[in-house]
Parts: sequence; C-alpha cells; structure tokens
Amino acid sequence: MEPLMPQMMRAVNFAAVKHKMQRRKDMEETPYINHPIGVAYILTEEGDITDPVVIKAALLHDTIEDTDTSLEEIKKNFGEKVAAVVAEVTDDKSKPSAQRKQAQIDHAPYASHEAKLVKLADKLYNLRDLKRTTPTDWSEERVQQYFVWASKVVHGLRGTNKMLEQKLDELFQARNVKV
Repeated sequence: MEPLMPQMMRAVNFAAVKHKMQRRKDMEETPYINHPIGVAYILTEEGDITDPVVIKAALLHDTIEDTDTSLEEIKKNFGEKVAAVVAEVTDDKSKPSAQRKQAQIDHAPYASHEAKLVKLADKLYNLRDLKRTTPTDWSEERVQQYFVWASKVVHGLRGTNKMLEQKLDELFQARNVKV
C-alpha cells in the first residue's frame, strides 16, 4: 500500500490538473482548486477527520461534476471507496438546477457517513465564501436563498460531525436562517 502522504499529494495534484483552468465566480476570480483544498482542510483542521478516504474524496469531490473526469478514472487512480464517496456527492449536471438542489436535500439523510462529512465541509466552505465575497452575478436575495437551501441540505446531514455542524449553525444564525 502506498504511504499516506504520497496518496494525498497524488489526489491534490490530480484535482489541480483537472481544475487548472477553472475560476470561482467571485470578483477576484479565485482559482477553483482553492475550493476542494479548502474543503479537505476544513475536514482535517475543524472536523478532526483523519480518514484518508474522506480527505481524498474531498479533494476530488467536484472533478466528475465540473471537469472531464470519469468515475472510472477516479476508481483506477484512487480506488473503489474514494470513487463511491465522490459519486455520492456528485450532482447530475444533465438535470436542471432546481432538480439537482432538491436531490441534494432528498439524498442527504441517506448518504454514507463519509459522503456526509464531505458535504458538511463543502457547504461550510461555500457559505464562508459567500460571506467573504458574493459571485459577481448574485444578488443579496440569491445569497440568502443559497443559505436557506444549504440549511435544508445540512438538516439531513445532522448527527455526522458536531464541530462542523456547530460552525454551520453559527453561519445560519448570523443570516437568520432557521436551523
């Protein structure tokens, strides 16, 4: 078995190569790779997660959804477990946005523990990012709608990681979103 650090660096590199041309939609056009690295960082530093499957899945969580990466490619490079978690947190981009959002709410309670952890950290990163800077084409109303929708997803993830859930609750309360 490959030592842990090279595994992690391989996942970081894979994600960086796949997301290399992508930017966030904020005014700074932040490199997209900051997002998956930030999600993995939240898991390790704030969620006290050390499971390599979860951390690798966090690093790779948007590759299938937002790049030309296939599930088979994830399986081949990172194994069945990581691929399964990535598949669980991947939206079906062939569906309209409203259906994808509802599917996240519906699926959340039934996701694996590993996928729930990635989702919690992903939502925490995105909400903090929205607090820091709004995407250039988003109104204040759209930001609020995202917070409300995220709270519904998080509701189905409850009981997964108290530390991450508490940090999310603080963000929701600051926006007057019911938790």
